[in-house]
Amino acid sequence: MEVRQAVDVPPRTARAVAVAVLGALVGVYAVGAIDRPADMVVTVPVAAAILVLQLRFVLVSLRRFRTRAWTAVQGVLVGAAVLGLGFSVAVPGLWVGGLLLARERVAAASAAIAVLVLAAADGDGPGGAADVAITAGLMATVAFGLSRLVGRIEEVFAARLTLAMTAVEEERLRLAAELNAGVGRGLDAIAAARGLADLDRVSEVARRSLTSARTAAVDLRSLSLTPEIAAARGLLAAADVEVTVRVGHREPLGPAGALLATVLREAVTDVVRRRRARHCAIETRELDGLLVLRVTDDGAAAAGRAAEALAPLAARVERVGGHLRTTLEPDGRCAVEAAVRAAPAPSAAASGAEHRLSVALLAAVLAGFSVKALLLVSPVELMIAVPCLAVLVLLQLGWVRRPEGTWWLPAAQALLSFVPLLWLGKAWGGLPGFLVGTLLLALPAVAAWPLTGVVMAAMGLVAWRLGEDAAVVVNSVISVLVTGLVVWGLVRLAQLADELREAAAGIARAAVVQERLRAARDLHDLLGHSLAAVQLKAEIARRLLESDPDRARAEFADLVRIAEHARRDMAMVTGAKGRLELEPELESARSVLAAADIEVRIVRDGNPPRAAEGVLSTVLREAVTNILRHSAARQCEIVVGAAGLVVVNDGRPDEVTPPGAGIGNLATRLAGLGGRLEARPSDGGRFRLAAYLDPAGLAGDADGVGAPAGVELGDDRGEVIADGPGRQV
Repeated sequence: MEVRQAVDVPPRTARAVAVAVLGALVGVYAVGAIDRPADMVVTVPVAAAILVLQLRFVLVSLRRFRTRAWTAVQGVLVGAAVLGLGFSVAVPGLWVGGLLLARERVAAASAAIAVLVLAAADGDGPGGAADVAITAGLMATVAFGLSRLVGRIEEVFAARLTLAMTAVEEERLRLAAELNAGVGRGLDAIAAARGLADLDRVSEVARRSLTSARTAAVDLRSLSLTPEIAAARGLLAAADVEVTVRVGHREPLGPAGALLATVLREAVTDVVRRRRARHCAIETRELDGLLVLRVTDDGAAAAGRAAEALAPLAARVERVGGHLRTTLEPDGRCAVEAAVRAAPAPSAAASGAEHRLSVALLAAVLAGFSVKALLLVSPVELMIAVPCLAVLVLLQLGWVRRPEGTWWLPAAQALLSFVPLLWLGKAWGGLPGFLVGTLLLALPAVAAWPLTGVVMAAMGLVAWRLGEDAAVVVNSVISVLVTGLVVWGLVRLAQLADELREAAAGIARAAVVQERLRAARDLHDLLGHSLAAVQLKAEIARRLLESDPDRARAEFADLVRIAEHARRDMAMVTGAKGRLELEPELESARSVLAAADIEVRIVRDGNPPRAAEGVLSTVLREAVTNILRHSAARQCEIVVGAAGLVVVNDGRPDEVTPPGAGIGNLATRLAGLGGRLEARPSDGGRFRLAAYLDPAGLAGDADGVGAPAGVELGDDRGEVIADGPGRQV
């Protein structure tokens, strides 16, 4: 998961939206105060100063002006604009919003009362006074709400990584509780065993605990296709098959991921088994609610065999409503396609404080404009106006959720914006501004702005036909745009808040998926190895119980020690402990292999960086586990050097088992740090596992690995640390 903290696109977008809306609000009243060109000399600078002082609550660069002195300056400028320059009495509403943002509640209440007094004195009758007062209230609401919304969006953006870390910690606690309830208790019981009398019980507990650990690892891995894709890469590369991977799905996947992982594993294994392919492509995508996996290779004319090999899986896929098809493409490639129903993507809760605030502000603005329109209609006309307004408001509120496939909504809104003009006249003149907001939200800019121009021109024509003078016509045209920008800004901020919460939730989900995959790797690589070693020691002790009781007791003591060590490893699995150390792992490997009658030779060819010991210890554990499980080895050489680690053993079977989850895990660990893993047959029936380190990866991660990549290890140079045959059992 890559997170670039320097990128703050959502806050910047929110600030740009707020600047556009506030600029339009101040601009429309500045234009209304200009009766002649000479007025611009004073009007424009005053309006600009009022706007800049309001933006100190939005822009980071202006925060130093958030003082009482500058609030007072803004009040003086607003008063001068209204009393001396002919600005609308609604403009002081902007200052009221600023006072509320500055937490000057008493001053804000006093200013609001002053605005009401001015509205009563300036308004044309009770209706005109109410209209001015409502407009001032809308100005205060928008000024306050926009700034608060921008602040909330900035807070959510800043907290997104903290939320991800919290989600990871919660996942670690949950995992710790589950493991302690199963595997942890088993390890405690083994560590508490008092002697050979408990041997049968210890063996059974170790078996159950190993099963629990493997089941838990499978469950954790099933949420993602990533580890299976990594394992497939390694398997195909080992078979000299070129691999192309295109990932087009979102994690986590849940049960669908587990099933597709099985399909991928079997399909790739079949590609390797057929020994025909030179190139293989692995592709995932989401299409019409389906999660699709496609594996294609150039092993010509082998589709029939592939279909036969995958037949049992096809039935499983069909049982969950999906399909699994194997076909021969026209270009000769064999294609395996599996599709299952994708689980609905978890969505972020869109009911955060910033979302509720934006919806409340939008509802207040829509209600304010509606009341302003209703003040101008007669009681009879209310029968037309009220239903039309109700539908318009509902349509506008619906855009907060960014509806899909609702192309007809702008058309319906256009009808409701213009048809009532035939009966309601200028009382309906401000409502087409809602349509402008919808156009800006619903259409791309290349279509939205020309249509906005058409709406503005249409409203100018309507005002002219109604007999209004030139100033009113111009005001009608500009007001439509300003209303649209206000509506667009509030809805866009609501959408932006939802997008940001969804993005934050996505980061948290990705972090949890990565944590689960890490835990699955550690369960397999650490606890799985230890529990397998306990089982092996228990079996050896049982065989020696009658013929060599002293050695049986020694093996039993070893298994108790391994169980105690595994109990400490559980802290690493749950993220509560640091990295492994290499020296104890070398000694453990020697002990376990020697107990299985395998001659062990450990060679030092330099010292790896201390920061690399964790991943090298994990590689060593996996190598030892695979030797015991998959080979008939009698000799093993472990070479440790500054450039990495190499483990070579004999007794390789004729048919090499395809690398499983463990090798895929190790490849993922090393690849994440710039290193690489090789696991391949060698001459003389031997098998070679090599982990190469990379200095760049080590430099970028204190827990990584580091040394020149590609340096060959495994010769006979260096100091022999342990060299002795295993003992016959």
